[in-house]
Parts: sequence; C-alpha cells; structure tokens
Amino acid sequence: MTGMDFRARLAAAEERNRSLLCVGLDPEPARFPGAWRGDAGRIGEFLSAIVDATADLALAFKPQIAHFAACRAEDQLERLIAHIRRVAPHVPVILDAKRGDIGSTAELYAREAFDRYGADAVTLSPYLGFDSIEPYLRWPDKGLILLCRTSNPGSGDLQGQVLDSGMPLYEHVARLAAGPWNRTGQIGLVVGATWPAELSRVREIAPTLPLLVPGVGAQGGDAAAVVRAAWRPGAPVIVNSSRAILYAASEGDFAAAARRVAEATRRALAEAQAACSATPAAAR
Repeated sequence: MTGMDFRARLAAAEERNRSLLCVGLDPEPARFPGAWRGDAGRIGEFLSAIVDATADLALAFKPQIAHFAACRAEDQLERLIAHIRRVAPHVPVILDAKRGDIGSTAELYAREAFDRYGADAVTLSPYLGFDSIEPYLRWPDKGLILLCRTSNPGSGDLQGQVLDSGMPLYEHVARLAAGPWNRTGQIGLVVGATWPAELSRVREIAPTLPLLVPGVGAQGGDAAAVVRAAWRPGAPVIVNSSRAILYAASEGDFAAAARRVAEATRRALAEAQAACSATPAAAR
C-alpha cells in the first residue's frame, strides 16, 4: 500500500473488504469489559482486539484523539496505529481530531497527525478559512476531511444558518471543498447520518468527494438511508459506527460481539449499496 494516496487506499480497502464501514475507535475505560473496566492502561489492548476482530470488515479505522489524550494515552494511540499497520495494512486510518487553527500551529497539528501518528487522513474544522487548511496540503498523499453538516443536534446553530445568498452555511462549505479549496484533490467532508436530506444535498454539490458519515448505530442514523443519500459509483462514502461496535458486550468475549455488530452493519450497508446499484439515481 506504500505510494498510494488516501483516496486510492480507500478504493483498495473497499474492494478488498467489500465494505463501506468505518470502525470508530473511541475508548471509554469506564465501559471496558470485566476486570478491565476503568483501567486506562488497557486502552491499547482493548482496541487492538477490536481491530483484530474487524480488520477484514472495515473500510477504515477512525481513532478519536481526545479519548486518548484525556487518559494520557497518546503513546497507546501510537502503538495502536502501528498495530493496525501490521495486521491490516490495507485499511486506512482517519485521525478524528477536528483541528482548526492557522500558521505554525496548523502546521504542527499536521505534523502531529501525519508524521507522529502516521494517519492517512485527519478531520478538520474549516471555520478559520482556507489558511487553516493549507498547511495540511503539504502532505500530498493525505486526506483532509472538513466538518460540513455534523450529526449533533446543535449543529444547525451555525451550519444551518442561511447566508445572504440564500444558501445555508454547510452548503457553502461543501462548495468551497468541492471547488477552489480542493486544488490538490485531497479534501473530503463530514456529514452526519442523522441528516439524510442534507447528506443528499451535499452529495449533489460535491459529487465525487469522500464523505465521512458518523452517527450510524448509537446515534440513531440509518445505514440504508445513508447509502441511498450519499453512495455513488466512484464517490466514496465512509460510514462510521463507534460505540455500537466497541461496547456490543460488557462481559465475556467483547471482540466476538464487536465483530457480530460490525458484520451486521457491513451487511446492511452492502445490501443498500446493491439496491442503489439497481435503482436509477433519479428514482432515489
């Protein structure tokens, strides 16, 4: 997989694992099983077991950096990503950091994501403008996934505000990402599964951009609705599920339980994908 950029790695993983499923790696030690409960020293061990159980089912893995940093577990994040490289070198890693700054600070955040952790892509906040995005473009093989219409209930406070042009702010972000900002083809967008109509609209505006779609599973997003709204041939969609997979069992063989949930989610996505392939786009 060396020499491949983020989009090529996504395409290769989708073909190999026949999957649109991104497994979110958000450790919460208080929810760990059995004797591990509350032990932050077990983060790497717990998540490595999840990776081992789902490596053939995942399109991507998405560790959330705050869940590690709050537990002083950044070293475990480094080891976890190294583990992913060993056992699933074909599966790209998206670092969920939601960084948003400018100048030397943005460059240091980029070095953290791409050089320290070796992530294939990072999530970013675009609300300081293009100069908060530009430093990350200096890593030409990496992906930059910008917050657009996020899954949380309060996202409309800003993202849904209507500009003088009559366009909602999230649509303006999508147009920038699909147009003048995407000068190197590295940009994707985050759009929540809880907003299927907005997800469909973003896909219209950005017909080929990778869309990272959180909110399936514990947040109530519907996998089939996501695929109908966002999946198109040659237009990547990365459907994330975190807690529903990680904490599928509080006791016993948690990794086997995680695999069962991941397999069921992957199957639902594949069935929706097959249905979409058989349905003309205008009829969706």
